[in-house]
Amino acid sequence: QVQLVESGGGLVQAGGSLRLSCTASGLTFDEYHMGWFRQAPGKEREGVAYITSLYYRTYADSVKGRFTISRDNAKNTLYLQMNSRKLEDTAMYYCAADPRWPGPGLRSELYNYWGQGTQVTVSS
Repeated sequence: QVQLVESGGGLVQAGGSLRLSCTASGLTFDEYHMGWFRQAPGKEREGVAYITSLYYRTYADSVKGRFTISRDNAKNTLYLQMNSRKLEDTAMYYCAADPRWPGPGLRSELYNYWGQGTQVTVSS
């Protein structure tokens, strides 16, 4: 059974940094494409960052230059380093996984597996 568990969320001041983690189990992690998504209250879920099993990365325009997605296959863990936080980054953050090629990118409907989310709140 595939499980994705996010951690690292919390309260951070605007301009600060935070790193989220997503630990996976029940799958062959290095075969999976991984994504980070977020959903703010009253808004649709949006793709934030994506990394393929071959380490190709894609970012939403809203986070380019501020967020970095990475993976450690030896630890079955996905990361999202978030710098220069803005108030509009406040949201529930989710990680997602799918093994199929050509890869789901930032399209949430193409992912089969999801974590429960971790809340990130940016204060002024």
